[in-house]
Amino acid sequence: MDVLNSWPRIPHAVAVLCVVAVIAFAGRWAARLARQPVVVGEVTLGLLAGPAALALVGRPAFEAALPDQVLHLVAFVAEAGLVFYLVGLAHELRAGPPGASGPDRRGATALTVGALALPLLTGLLLVGWVQLTDDAAARGTAPLPAFALMVSVAMSVTAVPVLARILTERGMSRTTAGRLAMTSALVIDAVAWLLFTASVALASGEAAGLVRSLAAVALGIGCATALGLALRTGTARRAAKRFPAVAALLLGAAALAVALTMKDLGMTAILGAAMVGFAVPGGESEPWTRTVSAVSRTGRALVPTFFVVSGIALLDDVSPAASWTLIAWTVALGCLGKGLGSYAGARLDGRPPRLAVRIAVLMNTRGLTELVVVQAGYAAGILSAAMMLALTVMALVTTAMTGPLLDLLDRGSDPPRVEPVPLTTTESGRR
Repeated sequence: MDVLNSWPRIPHAVAVLCVVAVIAFAGRWAARLARQPVVVGEVTLGLLAGPAALALVGRPAFEAALPDQVLHLVAFVAEAGLVFYLVGLAHELRAGPPGASGPDRRGATALTVGALALPLLTGLLLVGWVQLTDDAAARGTAPLPAFALMVSVAMSVTAVPVLARILTERGMSRTTAGRLAMTSALVIDAVAWLLFTASVALASGEAAGLVRSLAAVALGIGCATALGLALRTGTARRAAKRFPAVAALLLGAAALAVALTMKDLGMTAILGAAMVGFAVPGGESEPWTRTVSAVSRTGRALVPTFFVVSGIALLDDVSPAASWTLIAWTVALGCLGKGLGSYAGARLDGRPPRLAVRIAVLMNTRGLTELVVVQAGYAAGILSAAMMLALTVMALVTTAMTGPLLDLLDRGSDPPRVEPVPLTTTESGRR
């Protein structure tokens, strides 16, 4: 494993992490000046850092300063931070506010259907427009079924890491809107990765990748279930109370093992982290709740590294060109599909209009997940450079829209940061 071979490079990796921390700080500072969520600054500056460094010093000097072994080690630390952070967030979603019974599965189901089905349809509409206009630069050379499915997947994702940071920054992770949006986003991204592997299979004519992804989901469910049962035993609870630091270390290692195994099998590590978080026993008196909190705090400190490192790795050597018309259509259809689909799903569940709008704004956050999907689709030869650029602009625009739109909604209604419980009573009072 490359990470194991990188241990002699630890001092070099620590120095790189310090530089990344400075980049993340600069991104947060710029985002606050622009009245944006700080994660938008982290992602945007991360995207610019790699190309800027390459332009300033050239590729030989860049690779000398950041050799592959060091980059692998730094990326491993960054991904571990994301896994730890999402374990804590998923555990919080499972528990819900004090007095609540957990995630609203019925509401999340309706929202998921709306926030997935309509964006998939708008992706097909975008492909149809590309076909009708005979835009060869956007169409590329991939088989039409693979191209159509890949574009639809890119239009449907919601960025779980970015959404998680926005919810935490705004104190929304335990509100109705925040819980529904995050639960739905986790499900949508899992489905999106399955559809992504199906697109690759259509392009290559091989179904092995899709089979591996399905096996990864089954393995993740099995491991998370077994871990949850083990943590509920009296012996485990007593050990967590007596040795909290060791318990946190072991829980973090287990979550990382499940997440990275699922990633190696073709599924996203995000889903593995969420499965573990949902499986950990919850409750105010539960010792594992305190253990998860310790794991999550460690992850929260490392999440900015994940955004910046991922941004450096993306788009470092691609200079695509796309028409402004293609970019405009992509952004418009992206907002239309995710916004209307999420709003319709929330309304079908009986959510009041203002709450449904807030959920739709959150679900429209594309962020880094979109960029990863787009880059992977380009690397697989399914997306053209022009289409990749249009989807990248859509990801950045929709993510940048989230903060200002939430601020606008806050000014219009002045809602409390954390909604009182029970949630259904609060919502009924607002209608």
